[in-house]
Amino acid sequence: MEECRVNQNKSMELGLYTLGDLLSPHATENQYSEHQRIQEMVELAKLAEDAGLDVFGVGESHQKLFVASSAPTILAKIAGVTNNIKLISASTVLSTSDPVRVYEDFSSLDLLSDGRAEIVAGRGSRYGAYELFGYNLNDYDELFEEKFELLLKLNKEQQITWEGNFRPPLKNAEIFPKPLEGNLPIWRAVGEHHSSAMQAGRMGAPMHLAALFGASSVFEKRVNAYRRAATEAGHDTEKLPVAVATMMYINQDSRKAMRDFYPYLNDTFSQVRGGSFPKDRFAEATSIKNAVMVGSPQMITEKILYQYELYGHQRFIAQIDSGNLPFRKVQEIIEMYATEVVPTVRKATKRK
Repeated sequence: MEECRVNQNKSMELGLYTLGDLLSPHATENQYSEHQRIQEMVELAKLAEDAGLDVFGVGESHQKLFVASSAPTILAKIAGVTNNIKLISASTVLSTSDPVRVYEDFSSLDLLSDGRAEIVAGRGSRYGAYELFGYNLNDYDELFEEKFELLLKLNKEQQITWEGNFRPPLKNAEIFPKPLEGNLPIWRAVGEHHSSAMQAGRMGAPMHLAALFGASSVFEKRVNAYRRAATEAGHDTEKLPVAVATMMYINQDSRKAMRDFYPYLNDTFSQVRGGSFPKDRFAEATSIKNAVMVGSPQMITEKILYQYELYGHQRFIAQIDSGNLPFRKVQEIIEMYATEVVPTVRKATKRK
């Protein structure tokens, strides 16, 4: 899409994102306050910029165990303490939001950040927002498709005349303020649904793919389906970037990384989803062909580059603060990521 600002002639963009987890404490660790957690999210973004990373994202959730219910507000604070790093939602729950309001919020963020804002729009993998804002889960797909189409329309046209099923109609409406360059990069978040990848391709929207668990080859099928659908719809796939989002944990010893991270991952699953994460499934992460980004800096580098061979993606972002991981450990992971992983990945993915 013309409004996407990823430069595909450079190396892969690398970054971080946070969902603002606020789980019950692990083992003997202390409970975080909401205030402390949000302040650490801002500090994490500052560290990411200082480390020379390209992108920082804040997810959105509207339920217990998470503090990021207003991602644009948090990103606005981050915009004030950073200068260069791109600021994205990761992702905006568009199905339960008004696309007009979302566009106004991120246009304002774009102006505050001197043109660094991007929207990643998704359905939401947790459903608390649907009940909170009075939407019917039976309209899950229809809500998103209608609202995503409207969001894209708002990004392309100066005056909007539009009518749908889930929002009052617009007649010659004009949205203010305008983004710095006239439009915003808008990505479509794609999770477990193969059909969502295909729809992103048909619409010519950059794809932001959640590739959390399992064999990386599984996600290759979604990338291929996305590009095939885009080609069939007449879009130039060379202009349609793909981003990959996952969780990541780094330790100099891969076996220690596996041992140390599992309790946090398992806490996340047990508290958020109500079940444990299977140990045998987690053990598969020792293979570079597995999407779970856990291991030594060398292992993480090999995993990212293995996925790059499969997907040819332009952006990789990872969450390193999941499960209330102590901030001191988060800082250590950023250091290893920035000094031992990022330089090698950038060199290996640099376009000739």
